[in-house]
Amino acid sequence: MAKLVKKRSVKAGLPPGSLVYIGDKRAEQANISVIDYDESHCYEKTTSQIRECLTLKNEKTVTWIDVDLVHQVELVEKIGECYGFHPLVLEDILNTDQRPKLEDFGDYLFVVLRMLGSNGHNNGIVSEQVSIIVGPNYVISLQEREMDVFDSIRERIRTSKGRMRKLGADYLAYTLLDAIIDNYFVVLEKLGERIEDLEEQLVANPTPAVLHSIHKLKRDMIQIRKSVWPLREVIAALERGESSLISESTRVYLRDVYDHTIQVIDTLETFRDMVSGMLDIYLSSVSNRLNEVMKVLTIIATIFIPLTFIVGVYGMNFKYMPELAWHWGYPAVMLIMLAIGLCMLVFFRKKRWI
Repeated sequence: MAKLVKKRSVKAGLPPGSLVYIGDKRAEQANISVIDYDESHCYEKTTSQIRECLTLKNEKTVTWIDVDLVHQVELVEKIGECYGFHPLVLEDILNTDQRPKLEDFGDYLFVVLRMLGSNGHNNGIVSEQVSIIVGPNYVISLQEREMDVFDSIRERIRTSKGRMRKLGADYLAYTLLDAIIDNYFVVLEKLGERIEDLEEQLVANPTPAVLHSIHKLKRDMIQIRKSVWPLREVIAALERGESSLISESTRVYLRDVYDHTIQVIDTLETFRDMVSGMLDIYLSSVSNRLNEVMKVLTIIATIFIPLTFIVGVYGMNFKYMPELAWHWGYPAVMLIMLAIGLCMLVFFRKKRWI
């Protein structure tokens, strides 16, 4: 099960700006994808060395540097030295449990948000940090792991579909944000399917395994809520901010992304209410099942109370009890006990207690 909070104890006592990676250690080499383009041409390259990307730094084209598996401190440090990023920005990139936020440094914008995905092994949710730095003519995206959310954007740049090659770096940053938020809808759809399956299991057979699935679902929704709620503030700040890096034409598209964020939050809140209701239904079902068992046992005990009284009377073994010497005494008592039991069953059925 994924951790909701990553350990930051390794940074205890270090000065601000210390570059320490917080996250899962990986042995793979970081993968760097570079696309440099304008309206007339597109140059694409994949490498593992940041030095090969820095030669594309110019003011005539838009450069997108996408770094997957951002766990190499030296790589992040070299990027910061080349573009003059603040040490606290580099620290936040490596601290992969950041809350979604936006920071304006004047000549560049720093955006942190969470990318969600599905874990195929246990049908859970994977949340990874994505850092995006937007400059006048460049966009740098840094991801914890390699995901295919941005593949459609790369294809649009290659084929020059839409406005990608005609607009600047701010529009590219918008498309990255839009791709990440649109992926939230994919995750929510799968989450909705899980909720529907659990509802059917809950009505048919509320077992402890269903309760475990409900708790796991609630944990996943807490993780999604932690990723989505602050994002509304980030998009609103980009849309209404005064940064010269975001053009007025791009702000219109950011307004659409803001609407999508609100839809995700509304859907998430609906799912939270449904899961909370499922937990109440489970507790009610277990309680009702226990009540049914107790009702059956109570009826059996109630029927045997008068029968036990009769047996107790004739079990006292007094010498001068009239029925002891009667030839038909035993069958008569048994018939009386059977009649009492049947009458009580008829009475309970008439009262609709059984």
